[in-house]
Amino acid sequence: MEVSGTMVSVPVNGEAMPAYLVEPRGAGPYPAVVVVMEAFGLNQHIKNVAERIAREGYVALAPDLYHRVSPNTVVGYDNLPEAIRLLTSLRDDDIVRDMNAAIAFLQNLPEVKRDRIGVTGFCMGGRVTFLTACRNPAVRAAVPFYGGGIGSVMQPSEKTPKAPLEYADQLQGAMLLFFGEADPFIPMDEVRRIEARLKELGKQAEVVVYPGAPHGFFCDERDSYRPEAAADAWRRLLEFFARHLKA
Repeated sequence: MEVSGTMVSVPVNGEAMPAYLVEPRGAGPYPAVVVVMEAFGLNQHIKNVAERIAREGYVALAPDLYHRVSPNTVVGYDNLPEAIRLLTSLRDDDIVRDMNAAIAFLQNLPEVKRDRIGVTGFCMGGRVTFLTACRNPAVRAAVPFYGGGIGSVMQPSEKTPKAPLEYADQLQGAMLLFFGEADPFIPMDEVRRIEARLKELGKQAEVVVYPGAPHGFFCDERDSYRPEAAADAWRRLLEFFARHLKA
């Protein structure tokens, strides 16, 4: 499917949040997916993912969650300290506002089916995806990739008062979570705690762990890229979104 992408401004409490909007060329309306960036910013990889999703028949929107602290900032994959500095500058309350605004922006587009909204994200964006799915009832389907800190907060603070998992009782949509077994940032006991809590709450959720896969296994611009795991996760993501957003 042919698509077209452009940068747009999403209004958030009187501010303008940059975002990359990708739309299929053809008669809609379509379901929509918010694509949430890694800690490295709204880079070309995330834009490519949004384009791939749009080619499958979705309107995709990738917001710049750094717009308050350092808009249009992209950090190289070889500069993890700067990515962590930017990541830790974010507040969960602001993240929720930004994601709510992104979802509302999509719902107000005439080419979007406003009751068919999904979210996916990677690394930092995986955590944001989980948090958003729990805090916004409009999310029908969520696919977090290796979201660090979903199940625990090392040091609760005003910025991150609670782990996203503590909001899991509010989750209304379906969720598919991906993790790598060899991820140094997300221990397997945390993954199992997330899985157990979602099951305990009776949520429609599935956890997939790829043996030997490290953090960032989906990104083909990182040394951690694992083609087989990435291909399988993409296949599962497409099937999941088709089931919950297109059916």
